[in-house]
Amino acid sequence: MRNARTGTSAQPHAQLRAGSAAEVLAVFLKLGLTSFGGPIAHLGYFRREFVDRRGWLDDATFTDLVGLCQFLPGPASSQVGFSIGVLRAGWLGGLAAWCGFTLPSVLLLIAFAAIAPDLGGRAGSGLIHGLKLVAVAVVAQAVWDMARRLCPDRRHAAIAVVALVLLGVLTTVYAQLIVIVVGAALGWLLCRANATATAVAPPAGELQHGNQFRVSRRAGAIALTLFCVLLFGLPLLTRFGAAHAFSVFDGFYRSGALVFGGGHVVLPLLQEHTVATGWVTSNDFLAGYGVAQAVPGPLFTFAAFLGWSMTAAPNHWAGALLATLGIFLPGLLLVLAALPYWQALRAHPSMAALLGGVNAAVVGLLAMALYSPVWTSAVHSGVDFAVATTGFLLLTRWQIPPLAIVVLCALAGVGQTLLA
Repeated sequence: MRNARTGTSAQPHAQLRAGSAAEVLAVFLKLGLTSFGGPIAHLGYFRREFVDRRGWLDDATFTDLVGLCQFLPGPASSQVGFSIGVLRAGWLGGLAAWCGFTLPSVLLLIAFAAIAPDLGGRAGSGLIHGLKLVAVAVVAQAVWDMARRLCPDRRHAAIAVVALVLLGVLTTVYAQLIVIVVGAALGWLLCRANATATAVAPPAGELQHGNQFRVSRRAGAIALTLFCVLLFGLPLLTRFGAAHAFSVFDGFYRSGALVFGGGHVVLPLLQEHTVATGWVTSNDFLAGYGVAQAVPGPLFTFAAFLGWSMTAAPNHWAGALLATLGIFLPGLLLVLAALPYWQALRAHPSMAALLGGVNAAVVGLLAMALYSPVWTSAVHSGVDFAVATTGFLLLTRWQIPPLAIVVLCALAGVGQTLLA
């Protein structure tokens, strides 16, 4: 039977067959080793693997699941993968999915962090500089794509401009949080009429069977409570003299909890919590971000590189573990909290307007990050500008894979340094 919404032949709302956590781990480990291209590409891999090839869930349910995870803060592709694991094999399945999809890139980034201090000499410094130019090209592409997608009209574009101006004048450490709140408020005030005109009721039958997700309302309430306790309790612990490890976990937890849009949007939040605090140098931060474009899996695993590279303990393995768990945990808690209530939320126009305002503000937030620290730390000459612009054009106009851009910019950085 052909699905009317997608044109696929998957059976709509098919009953899901239970599987094992080992089965889930094997499939997601393969994806974690081969899923290049960022969160949008990851969702495409997931659909082909779990809807078309394996039939673990039908296309309508997968589409709704993607919609839920795009709605929430956190890494959307990791949240979708975790939810599919829960669907397939319960709580252990969710953990297996997250581990399989996340650990390969975590280990690759830790390996680079471990050898980075030994990259001395002119060639090593040129490589680091080339990786910083990768960050310029990739973040510029992200700003361009997100502006086109998330600012489709003048109202949303105005919210992005307001966010950019606020970030330019505010000096408080809470500037990014203020911008997100202002974006939400402006979206609710300015965009509700449009959201009301375009809102549609959710198709009958989708996500009705909450027991298929194996998440009860009680479990969702517990997850939401834990999310809030950590979000508001960790800063209190650090303020009253708790060990530095709590400060590290808190910094990465808040980065994961407050980032809407996932992927590259986490960059300014991580920069605020690691570079601005002196935990990680600006050079290390941008070099690691450049390398993160070259590995498969979720971009949030950049946190593992930062945790390893911190100048003071906890660092190395302890720092990488704290950073990785801290940045992923809030997104997973939120998706567990929202699953039992998603169908009611998604039909409410005010929620759509509020989220649209947040997403527009995120465009301004990422644009400011493109200027500082990415541009100011990497582009120092006309040659740097030419290399970064070439990378940007190859990404946007020729759709060259990010891995190729990493190689190109790295070679350009080495060549520029050796020929200087």
